[in-house]
Amino acid sequence: MDSGLEKLTDAELLDRYAAGEEDAFREIVNRYKNGLYGFLRQFLNRQDLVEDVFQETFLQLFTSRESFDTSRPLRPWLFTIAANKAKDALRKWQRTAAIPIGTMADSEDLSFEDVLNTITSNETMPYEELEKDETALRVEQIIANMPENLREILHLAYFNRFSYKQMAEILSIPIGTVKSRLHTAVGRFAKEWKASVGNKKAK
Repeated sequence: MDSGLEKLTDAELLDRYAAGEEDAFREIVNRYKNGLYGFLRQFLNRQDLVEDVFQETFLQLFTSRESFDTSRPLRPWLFTIAANKAKDALRKWQRTAAIPIGTMADSEDLSFEDVLNTITSNETMPYEELEKDETALRVEQIIANMPENLREILHLAYFNRFSYKQMAEILSIPIGTVKSRLHTAVGRFAKEWKASVGNKKAK
């Protein structure tokens, strides 16, 4: 069934939703659910938290139709909500549990860009298949053990391709801080990656 909604801009969909057209809200969810869900899967590493935050993010959109500014891009706003809710969920969970340390898989010595390209090059690959990829598992492991601020900046920059300006808005920090934090995160990742490859070769 072609409702024509998929041809509308985000702002037009939000205007229609604000006017009471619930199909417009469903189209927004369909448009962004995969990207948002993938972001949360990478960020949280726990299925129960992913499901909760995913639902809470769209629930906030659902309940804020009266106040949403349609002149602002929707995607960064949605990711802002998701990032904030994910951080809250992690803090609550980490009070009673530690992030599980998975098994490092064997992999060849790749550069940082090679590793990231492994994750981002094939956007049509189902996430279940991606999880089985050994390099992807090692990338996720290294990032999962980074501090929260470095982990989220990597996900926003490399996995979701946000600009410096968009990341600054999502995280409510200056662009200069985005750049320095991303530089730190990349350096930390490269160091951890080399260390993990060295540990594998030493065994």
